[in-house]
Amino acid sequence: MTFSFDQSSVARVPIFHKTSNPVIKSGHIPVQIMGYTFLKIASSAYRKGGPIRNATRNYATTHEADIVVIGSGPGGYVAAIKAAQLGMKTVSVEKDSTLGGTCLNVGCIPSKALLHNTHLYHQAKHDFAHRGIETGPVNFNFSKMMEYKVNAVKALTGGIGMLFKKNKVTLVRGVGTIINPKKVEVKGEKGVETINTKNILIATGSEVTPFPGVTFDEQQIITSTGALSLKSVPKKMLVIGAGVIGLELGSVYQRLGADVTAIEFLGTIGGVGIDGEVAKTLHKILSKQGMKFKLNTKVTSVKKEGGIVKVEVEPSKGGGAKEALDCDVVLISIGRRPYTTDLGLKNVGIALDDRGRVPVNNKFQTTVPGIYAIGDCIHGPMLAHKAEDEGIVCVEGIKGMPVHFNYDAIPSVIYTTPEVGWVGKSEEDLKKEGKAYKVGKFPYLANSRAKTNGEPDGFVKVLSDKATDVILGTHIIGPGGGELINEAVLAQEYGAAAEDVARVCHAHPTCAEALREANLAAYCGKPINF
Repeated sequence: MTFSFDQSSVARVPIFHKTSNPVIKSGHIPVQIMGYTFLKIASSAYRKGGPIRNATRNYATTHEADIVVIGSGPGGYVAAIKAAQLGMKTVSVEKDSTLGGTCLNVGCIPSKALLHNTHLYHQAKHDFAHRGIETGPVNFNFSKMMEYKVNAVKALTGGIGMLFKKNKVTLVRGVGTIINPKKVEVKGEKGVETINTKNILIATGSEVTPFPGVTFDEQQIITSTGALSLKSVPKKMLVIGAGVIGLELGSVYQRLGADVTAIEFLGTIGGVGIDGEVAKTLHKILSKQGMKFKLNTKVTSVKKEGGIVKVEVEPSKGGGAKEALDCDVVLISIGRRPYTTDLGLKNVGIALDDRGRVPVNNKFQTTVPGIYAIGDCIHGPMLAHKAEDEGIVCVEGIKGMPVHFNYDAIPSVIYTTPEVGWVGKSEEDLKKEGKAYKVGKFPYLANSRAKTNGEPDGFVKVLSDKATDVILGTHIIGPGGGELINEAVLAQEYGAAAEDVARVCHAHPTCAEALREANLAAYCGKPINF
């Protein structure tokens, strides 16, 4: 047997050799006990009666669990905590050095830190003067901004570790592979650890979708991960994909002075699910801010030549001339795909669907009893809050509790300025379904709080059933849209009618009054203040 040493221990633990003539090194004190020769380390600490190092074994460890959660992203860590709170002996498996998955480390959290701080900078530079705030020249320290982002990430990822300890969740670090429905092996720095379990929950998330023929160097040809760790602001940036990620990160660098052009295959921006009218309004506002767009455009090649990146494009519908574009940095943000590498699905006979997702039923059960899956690796939008809720509902179902999840009441947000938030059906969805509906709109230009704050751009739009008035969808573009959308989610989750929200008293003056007025317009055809 071999041993390594934990220097933090204060116990005097001997090291032993099963040999007849052990080699005694200088500083070791041999002791004969039951045929074994033990060596006490005669360190200065030992000679003084102080602590010495504790021997710890360096071979496979076995854990027993009620549930193993593979992945500690938003879905995985929330599911693990909930399972532990419900009395289950829980093990969380994480391959990365930090907890929190993509969202906390290289996604939602760091991007919001940069979005918020660049918005403050942009506001101070371009908006303060006409408000009567005089500052003199306003500059930014990019390395300091990045340091702020890093500190925010560290605080939140470290917080998950504390929550694990508080709720008695065992963390095992390494790559988790399903051996059979009752066993997971984890390969990490400590070797191979085996977990015998009653249930397995897959929460492995997603990864960046690769671009055919392109190799990312994360310096000039970058993914969202590289965009969050650039060393300087590029003079010229191209963004391939004008969805949520592209618009947010493009906004960050445009505010800091970069010449940003977003290239989109489709004819609209904002990605899947956004209402067409909202998308057009966002396009207009972002263009006014300085971001450029090339819509209905297909990228045919991306390559580095010297110190620049050349991107060749052509009309996505064909028939037009090709064009070559130069930039310092190109951000490729064409989406994400489920991550199931080394998961061992073939070992248990789980076949992925045509989009690489793990198939599950309405209780998040896979085709193999005792194995479940949630989050980005299954169907539905790839959103952190969707994964969190699935994790809670899934483990509640394992404990025999009711399983309910309403995919029509999952909000989406784009954290640009102004913010965009929506839930439920868009007008395009309802027209495609042939559903009769009513529309209620209210502009922020007529909202007292937005007008007073100098943020009049945007509107709230409510779609309700023409016969029953039940709310089918709510779409917001304007100040605080990412916060305000949650009231609409609550209303839709409880099956509210537009009249229900219209008759709820809202504080004045608030931007939330715009939501009330839009519901009033959907309910009876006319708002009060417009």
